[in-house]
Amino acid sequence: MKKYEAVLILNPNLSSKVEDFKEEFNKLLTDNSFKITKLEDVGRRQLAYSINNHNKGHYLLMNLEGEPSKLLEIETKIKYNESIIRHLVLAVKNHSEDESALMAESKNKKSEASESKKEAVQKDADAKEKNDE
Repeated sequence: MKKYEAVLILNPNLSSKVEDFKEEFNKLLTDNSFKITKLEDVGRRQLAYSINNHNKGHYLLMNLEGEPSKLLEIETKIKYNESIIRHLVLAVKNHSEDESALMAESKNKKSEASESKKEAVQKDADAKEKNDE
C-alpha cells in the first residue's frame, strides 16, 4: 500500500453538507481499496484567488493509503464531482502525525476571535456599569 496526502477544497455553499460529503467520499475510497488514516476538517477559509467565482472554500486535508492502480479512477471521480472546486493528491513516503499548519492556524484564528468577542462583551458591560453610576 502506498501513502498519499490529499487536499480537497469544497464549494463553500455546501458547508452544511460536509458530513454527507465525507461519508460519500469515504465510500468512494473504500470501494477502491483506499482508506483514510487521518482527516482534518479545517472548515471555510478565504481563498488566495477566486476559483469558479468563489472567494472562500471548505478545506479537507487527508492522509490516505491505497493501491496506486486505483488512484486514477479516484482522481477521475474527484475531477468530475461538482462539490469539489480544487484538489491535490500527492504521494508521500511517510505521513506526518502532527496537526497540519493549516489546521493549527485555523484553530488559532478561532481562539483569537473568541477572545476578542469576550473582550468586547466585557467592555460593553464595563461601559454600561459606568453609565449606571
